Amino acid sequence: MLLAILLQALTEGAGLAIMGAGIGAGLVALGAGLGIGRIGGSAMESIARQPEAGGKIQTAMIIAAALIEGVALFGVVVCLLISFKG
Repeated sequence: MLLAILLQALTEGAGLAIMGAGIGAGLVALGAGLGIGRIGGSAMESIARQPEAGGKIQTAMIIAAALIEGVALFGVVVCLLISFKG
């Protein structure tokens, strides 16, 4: 829905599309930072509670962080495509 609004703004005015793409890229970066921070904090707490499971927890944390980074990269690329189209 947000993408449709941004694309509509692109056809009506390039300034609004660029502003929307900038706001979207900022929100993507903010969400990725919060997600990875939460994963890291939870993993450290889990390792402190069960040190013997540290390897498995660390592996799961790295996989989850990579998935979050992938989604964030996709979001930033979409925002860049919107901003360059205008």
